Amino acid sequence: MSWLRNRFSKAHRSRKESQQIQLRGPETQEPSSPTPPNETIFQGFEWHTPGGHWTRLSAALQTYADLGITSIWLPPGCKANQPHGNGYDCYDLWDLGEFDQKGARSTKWGSREELRDLMQRARSLGIAIIWDAVLNHKTAGDTTEECWAVEVDPTDRRIETTKPRKIEPWIHYSFPGRGDKYSSLKWHWQHFNGTDWDQRAERHAIYKIIDPPDAKGRRPTGSHRKDWAPDVDGENGNFDYLMFSNIDYSNAEARQDVLNWGAWMLNDVGVSGFRLDAFKHVSWHFAREWAAHVQAAARQRGRGDVFIVGEYWTGELAKLVRWVDHVGHGARTYDAPLLNNFSALSLARRPSALDLRRVYRDTLVAARPRAAVTMVTSHDTQPGQTMETLVAPFFKPLAYALVLLRRDGLPCVFYGDLHGTRGPRAEPPACGGKLPVLLLARARFAYGDQTDYFDARHCVGWVIG
Repeated sequence: MSWLRNRFSKAHRSRKESQQIQLRGPETQEPSSPTPPNETIFQGFEWHTPGGHWTRLSAALQTYADLGITSIWLPPGCKANQPHGNGYDCYDLWDLGEFDQKGARSTKWGSREELRDLMQRARSLGIAIIWDAVLNHKTAGDTTEECWAVEVDPTDRRIETTKPRKIEPWIHYSFPGRGDKYSSLKWHWQHFNGTDWDQRAERHAIYKIIDPPDAKGRRPTGSHRKDWAPDVDGENGNFDYLMFSNIDYSNAEARQDVLNWGAWMLNDVGVSGFRLDAFKHVSWHFAREWAAHVQAAARQRGRGDVFIVGEYWTGELAKLVRWVDHVGHGARTYDAPLLNNFSALSLARRPSALDLRRVYRDTLVAARPRAAVTMVTSHDTQPGQTMETLVAPFFKPLAYALVLLRRDGLPCVFYGDLHGTRGPRAEPPACGGKLPVLLLARARFAYGDQTDYFDARHCVGWVIG
């Protein structure tokens, strides 16, 4: 690919990574338009973003608004299992940096008051807030609790590898700092169907939590027996279990508490939408119920539709289409196949492997454009992360043009591509620092009918306007 990379090398010279948000917005306001502005999501963090981020984002909101950002995806601001946790290690959904729990009052990102200031500032600038909702699991229970379980094969969770026995996981959540404020539910073993640590045996494994056997050692049978959710992705046999203590949404109390939390986040905290983390591992039935519930809660308050994007990370288009069609209620998901195409094109070793005309082949944006959230990088796909999907630096301007300057799909711009990333594989801002130019082009010019000219392997184009 050196022959193509060299053509764009001047636009991608390395820049010194900035440790602060310093981007200059346009000097003039966008002229009025008879059509609504193009929507653009900004993922407001990367995996290695340092703490105190609510105040950092607040200071940059005007710049983001000037660049045409219409919504910001915030990291999960729930109380984590330790003060520096990113929130995907969620302990208490209802603690947004308000209660002294797990070693601190604030979350890594900031206090409840700083979050409130950020959201008020965003609203004043017309920027919606999308909350990263970690609803698949909990971690760091307050005390251990005895329950029955079996170990399962990590590569096929349908296969039980041990006989039932009692284990003692950290699975009782009493929330001593919060008490009963906002929610009175205290979580016990029956609210979960899986965990990964037995304190009694000091053993790490994937444990499926089961109903207690009767006096003769027989376990309940039929549809009401405690088990993995049947309506999840089929990877590893059944991919209900991902990590930590897995929430069992067949339990009515657990289900109702998380439904209540969604309505509370909308109507009391004031978010405008949700990114549903790890919903590849959550019951499709519950996903539909939850989406319907928050949409109804918004309508009861006279609000418009709630934005919902579920993270269902797979390269299989058919699965993505089935998921969005089943969940309904305006749910979208990320176009992982499109990102995979960007990666494959940018890393191709031979010119014969490159055909830009196929960039949208088997993608969600082609099959369900209104359900597709398009992206080039995220905190999950950046170098070193769990779903690392590399897009060569020389190709990123092309990829961003293919998501920002076209009619279909809702683009999401990554914090690390705008500001650079930190950590062991730190990178400078993408696109040679020209990503703001593409954002402004979307905000000002990417309107109207679109005519495609995808008629050459190595050169494609389109006209919009």
